[in-house]
This record gives sequence, C-alpha cells and structure tokens, in this order.
Amino acid sequence: MQRQQQLTTWLTGLYPNKTFTLAPASADASFRRYFRATFADDTSKIVMDAPPQHEDCKPFLHIGKLFEDAGTHVPHVYAQDLEQGFLLLSDLGNTTYLQALNADNAKQLYSAATDALIQIQLASQADELPVYDEALLRRELNLFPEWYINKHLGITLTEKQQGKLEECFQRILRNNLAQPRVYVHRDYHSRNLMVTEPNPGIIDFQDAVYGPITYDLASLFKDAYIRWEEPEIMDWLIRYWEKARKAGLPVREDFGEFYRDYEMMGVQRHIKVLGIFARLYHRDGKDGYLKDMPLVFDYLHRACARYIDLKPLLNLLDELVPQDQRMGYTF
Repeated sequence: MQRQQQLTTWLTGLYPNKTFTLAPASADASFRRYFRATFADDTSKIVMDAPPQHEDCKPFLHIGKLFEDAGTHVPHVYAQDLEQGFLLLSDLGNTTYLQALNADNAKQLYSAATDALIQIQLASQADELPVYDEALLRRELNLFPEWYINKHLGITLTEKQQGKLEECFQRILRNNLAQPRVYVHRDYHSRNLMVTEPNPGIIDFQDAVYGPITYDLASLFKDAYIRWEEPEIMDWLIRYWEKARKAGLPVREDFGEFYRDYEMMGVQRHIKVLGIFARLYHRDGKDGYLKDMPLVFDYLHRACARYIDLKPLLNLLDELVPQDQRMGYTF
C-alpha cells in the first residue's frame, strides 16, 4: 500500500489539477506491477511500478526507444522517476492477442505481428543490446536439468544420460550461434502483443538482446499459451520468410535451412521454458504455468522427433516422461 501511495503522490504532482482513479492493470512474473490511471475526461495512462531495489527501468527505456524509433507501437514514455521506480506510459488497452486470436483473424493478426518484427529486425545495430551469446544460451539450457528434471520430475540423471543431454546441448548451441543476429524481443508471443491501432502494441521487451534471427518467430508461432496446427504455422512462417527476404534481412536463402534454424531455436527456447515454468512453481510458488507445460513439452518432443541430431534428447524425454504419463497436467 505504501508503494501505491507514493505512486499516487507522484502522479498527482504531474497532474495537479486533474482527478484520476487508479486500478491494477496487470502484473508479470517479476516485481513489476502496472496500474491504469483513468482521468475525469475518460483518457487513461499506464503507470509502471518497478521497485528500484528489484528492477532496473533503464533497459526498458532504452529498448522502448529503439523499438519506437524503428516505427513499431510500444508504450510511449511521458514521464519517469527512476529513483522511485515509476514510469508513466501510453495505454495500449486491455486486449492481448491471446484473448483476441481465433481462426478467422489469426492470419491478419500474425501478419501484423511479423510486419512489426521485421521493422524491429531491420533497425538492428550490433552495439545497442547485450549479445545473446553462448554463456546466456547455455545458462538458459541449464535451467532444464536443474529445475525441470531434478526439482519438478524428482529425477537424477545418470552419467550416461547427462552425456547425451550435453551432446544435444552442444548441437543446439552450434546452430543457434551460427544464425544471423538481429534485435530479439525474447518473449514475442500472444500475451505480450496487444490488439491496438496501429497493430500490434508490443510490451514486456525489457530483456531484449542481439541474437538469432529465428528466436522471436519460435516465441510467436510455438507459443506456450496457444496451439495452432502445423500447416497453419508453416504458412505463416513462409509468409514471414518471403517478406524478410524482400526487406533484405539475413534469413537463409533456402527455406528448408531457415526452417531447421527455426526448429533448433524453438528447441532451445522450450528447454528453457520448461525450466522456467518449473522454477516459477517450485521456487516462487506460482502454479499458473503448470497447465502450459504439456504444450511446451509437445513442441519440444515433436521437434526432437524430426531431427537425427536430436535423437538422444528424444530418447531422454521418453525416459523422463513416458507416453502413458503425458495426459493431463502432471508433467
């Protein structure tokens, strides 16, 4: 309540002659919270509350400016108080892609999302964002044995299993690091895209990096929160690839090679996501992500089944979670 009082005092100082009401807008997996300030004239703005001892607003401000300069629709910053950890932002509304997507509008919404992604990628500069390097990719992969296998499944890998997992990690990393680099949002999916005008509104980009060009596509089309049939995804992916080539982005000339890069990037992401969802539950007491684990596991399993390089990981997944256990939300 003390933070909310400080926030109200700050906002009153910015608008001394206006009355407003504050209501929670959303919270995310971090310490950040968002409030919607609605004024008497029915206009509204969003206030980000990011306690400075836990959160640093500077990456959000820096990346927001990069993405805004690239011509995409991100929250505009009207005021900031970094000492207190408050930002005043434009309001991108209440409707996420996740809430709005259906069979009728998916093609249109995903087309807008890939258009915006291409704008971000075209603006990429090598020295603006942290590099998505081997150390970071590896740190993310290691969440899987630590939190998903050991903590969540309660399994200790044998030396042989550890060896097979490491072998696959090396192959995944080799592919990921060989891909052309661009700006990577790092969570470009249906919960972080808003239905706005212009569309989409893009949020939650403060962890952006400079890394593999297929990463955000894997987030978007192998979305942990919504499932689409593979022929549909393939169609959307081909459309992105064609637009990206036309725009001069460094995607592979051969679609088959591009698709393999996308698959290998998806494997890295889903290994990480299983680890993160397990950690959110076991360490942070957040059980809301458990229901999303089966879809993430399915993405990972399907991709491993398609590539001989990933056969050892496929075998390991089958040992860890046998077919007959893959019903419901038990893994």
